[in-house]
Amino acid sequence: MKKEAMYSEKAGADNVRCLLCPHRCLIKPGNRGICRVRKNVNGTLVTETYGKLSAVHIDPVEKKPLYHFYPGRTILSIGSIGCNMHCDFCQNWDISQSSPDDFPNLKEHLPEELANAAAESKDNIGIAYTYNEPVVFYEMMVDTARLVHDRGKKNVAVTNAFIEPDSLQELIPLMDAFNVDLKAFDEEFYRKYTGARLEPVKKNLATMARSGTHLEITNLIIPGLNDQPEKFRKMVKWIATELGEEVVMHLSRYFPQYKMHIPSTPEETMLACYEMASEELKYVYLGNMAGTPRTRNTWCPECGNLLIERAGYHIRISGLDDRGNCSKCGTKVIPHH
Repeated sequence: MKKEAMYSEKAGADNVRCLLCPHRCLIKPGNRGICRVRKNVNGTLVTETYGKLSAVHIDPVEKKPLYHFYPGRTILSIGSIGCNMHCDFCQNWDISQSSPDDFPNLKEHLPEELANAAAESKDNIGIAYTYNEPVVFYEMMVDTARLVHDRGKKNVAVTNAFIEPDSLQELIPLMDAFNVDLKAFDEEFYRKYTGARLEPVKKNLATMARSGTHLEITNLIIPGLNDQPEKFRKMVKWIATELGEEVVMHLSRYFPQYKMHIPSTPEETMLACYEMASEELKYVYLGNMAGTPRTRNTWCPECGNLLIERAGYHIRISGLDDRGNCSKCGTKVIPHH
């Protein structure tokens, strides 16, 4: 269904300006913004995908990925279509780089239905807004998230964090965790390969960290583009200094997708990045590869006790007490357990 969009203003005649994300698209009547799903209809900005979902699944929370947020539990995961970035390497390009014209028959799922499903599903902690960029279905996300909280469940946004500060401030109280896809630490990379900008993402990451909302970061390592040691070290040092050394970092192995045909990232590169990140951050994990027990399990940073063993999405909690602390030394490791 179509619904009037939040965060817009008139911009002369029948034009509207979308104020949801830093693109701040000026949209003429009948046209859509960069995200492909917010449209000017007779001088009013509407969201065309309210309730229109491309995917509804129950996933392990680790698949988001979130490794320090209710480990071993499941979460109802929903996504729609569209995105405010156009990453050449997008893994979900078939839905993210599409418009409602490409998916005219998406099934409708309204907020109350989804919140009820999340509350009624056994062992389910809540809803994750994921698969495509949830910022572009903002109205659906915030309406659903309020109902999810009303039912005592949790909300998670898996996002590129390319959102305007006002929109983010309204969203933060509704979210219990974020996983932010930090594409690189280079403005030129963002401009050339995503069509967006790094600086707003950095500012939003800092806002999320200050809010106390649980935060994990994913970085897709692409050979020759964002794996240069100098830039990579700069990124992880910034994360440790500005966001905190306890922020969880997922380093994901790239494979050719969409418009990018660079060969997949060598495992040696992934391990080198893991070592560099581990010099600054307490919790670093490798994804999209088997890795080793060191790179996929959770260890106490103080005493080295094995806390969580992982084999794919199979989880065994072995060294945590019922408060999420290390069972040997008492260090707080998993705040949401």
